[in-house]
Amino acid sequence: MSDKDNRQTFSYVVGQEKRLRDIITEEDVMPLIKGVVKAGAARAAVTDENDNVLWNSSDDADADHCDFNLPLYLEGEVVGKLSVSGERVDEDNLKGLAELFLEALKIILTNKLKRMLTTEIHSTVVSQSYEELLEINRKLSASEDRYRNLAESLEIKVEERTVELKRAHARLLQQDKMASIGQLAAGVAHEINNPMGFIYSNLQTMDKYVMRFIEMLNFYRSYIPETTGKEAFMESARRKWEELKLDAVCNDVFELIKQSLGGAQRVKKIVSDLKDFSHVDAAGLYPVDLNDEIDKTLNVLIHEMPEGTEIVRNYGQLPGFVCKPALICQVFLNLILNAVQARNKELRLVIATMHDDESIRISVADNGPGIPEEMKNRIFEPFYTTRDVGSGAGMGLTVVYDIISAYGGTIEVNCPDKGGAVFTITLPIKRIN
Repeated sequence: MSDKDNRQTFSYVVGQEKRLRDIITEEDVMPLIKGVVKAGAARAAVTDENDNVLWNSSDDADADHCDFNLPLYLEGEVVGKLSVSGERVDEDNLKGLAELFLEALKIILTNKLKRMLTTEIHSTVVSQSYEELLEINRKLSASEDRYRNLAESLEIKVEERTVELKRAHARLLQQDKMASIGQLAAGVAHEINNPMGFIYSNLQTMDKYVMRFIEMLNFYRSYIPETTGKEAFMESARRKWEELKLDAVCNDVFELIKQSLGGAQRVKKIVSDLKDFSHVDAAGLYPVDLNDEIDKTLNVLIHEMPEGTEIVRNYGQLPGFVCKPALICQVFLNLILNAVQARNKELRLVIATMHDDESIRISVADNGPGIPEEMKNRIFEPFYTTRDVGSGAGMGLTVVYDIISAYGGTIEVNCPDKGGAVFTITLPIKRIN
């Protein structure tokens, strides 16, 4: 036996040529196929060199599935092929399953063929020493143990790979949250820069005005001792007043102060809204009014709203909902941003809340283009997006789904005949003792 190009092959075979079905049986292969399907694959199969199906889990095949096809070699020739199919989002997991499946089949094939070879060449090795026969038997036993251990650990390895994928998914969720915060911070910075710009400009102008007032006062102080008559003094004062344009300054200075105070108040409100939205000072779980949390989110997103946006608030009185407020605000942020991105002008956003004895319901409706029927069942999947390449990571609605599910709730989307999309959240009410 030799190893070439990372393929396990045999340098010779005693007796007639053998095919895959001559060496391994259904009892050898089907437990592995079932194990692969149980570990997450949609379908697994083994075919011969002519692509005839020898063993498989089912005849079902989904056009949108991801397939991994790996050749099986014997004596340097392809004697068959194995395939593993599943959802594209599980591509890395499927690849790992296919490779484990191939290694297990190699071990089975090797073990079976060795047994056949041992039987066929028995008559030609009668002179072989007893010690050599014991060594062959030891190697065969080691191969059997290796196969047995691999079969037993297959499910464990799959579980380890699943844990790794979940960790990667969690990291992506965190990255999406940070991207949302970055987008929000950029908008807030823009909003703060506008009022700060005219505050700064007004203060510069006021500085010039104050200098003129000081110059006028200095004129009075220096001129009075030299004045021999009231009329001459008044005439000089009038000319100086006109030179400094103090009539315009007096009319303008109070407006500048009013604008600056208004801009400062606007900056203060923006920072306050952002702080309320982020719940930077909050920790742990506590009851909140979800209507207030929606309003806080709308306040910090006002700069994102397209021209002509109409926001309709149909709020019902809600009981306190126990949660981490920052996470709930993240849900509202992603849903509202989703509506904003669906329509670039004249957006109509209708947010309604209500409750019964068991649950709270929140709906967010927009007048955008809606969601095609074939996409509705996939919009909560990780990385799935209907936006242009590079415009979205496809994680916003996944974050929403995960947060709502963590609180025992549900979220669904409907597209009315009149157009647009309606996202409806249902959250169970947790009674506070």
